[in-house]
Amino acid sequence: MIYGPLSEREEEVARKIVDAAYTIHRILGPGLLEKVYEVCFCHELSKRELSYQRQVDVTIVYDGISFDEGLRLDVLVEGLVICELKAMDTINPVWEAQLLSQLKLTGKRLGFLINFNVPLIKDGIKRIIL
Repeated sequence: MIYGPLSEREEEVARKIVDAAYTIHRILGPGLLEKVYEVCFCHELSKRELSYQRQVDVTIVYDGISFDEGLRLDVLVEGLVICELKAMDTINPVWEAQLLSQLKLTGKRLGFLINFNVPLIKDGIKRIIL
């Protein structure tokens, strides 16, 4: 499937997401629990006038059957962008595959894998586009 460029709205939301992650990391630094970063991240999104949903359960349709379990998004921003938050020493390649699958299953185009447990946050942000 061939996709066009992201919308201006998606790009605007993306900039604010990255800015929120930088702000949190500058203030808190690495070494905290993922849940702490999630709460602070959502607070920063609110300050940037972005709507969000935390821990969103997504129904999976497989073989014509709907399953209400198994897929949960960490944060869905503006109904457009999936943010998978981590606080780990090393990035596991399966997390990128997980985010890619989440994008495909939800029909979203843009996602961020954000690992706060890094010395420099720029090394902890991975942008994934379908």
